[in-house]
Amino acid sequence: MKLTGRVVFRDIETGVWVLEGDDGTTYQLAGGDRKLKQDGQRIEAEGRVDGDMLTSAMVGPVFHVSSYRFV
Repeated sequence: MKLTGRVVFRDIETGVWVLEGDDGTTYQLAGGDRKLKQDGQRIEAEGRVDGDMLTSAMVGPVFHVSSYRFV
């Protein structure tokens, strides 16, 4: 699946990177690389959503990034 949105750091527990999707959903980011983690940067990313995965941050479904580009 392809998502677009803004990468944001949330200071929850030990900190978590999320994608505030243009679809109105907040996704916890998994995968990607260090360059992806730029607070406020807009991206278009491809990957898969794991809606059954539980995390300590509980900010939304986990989005496993397979590729991305800055927009």
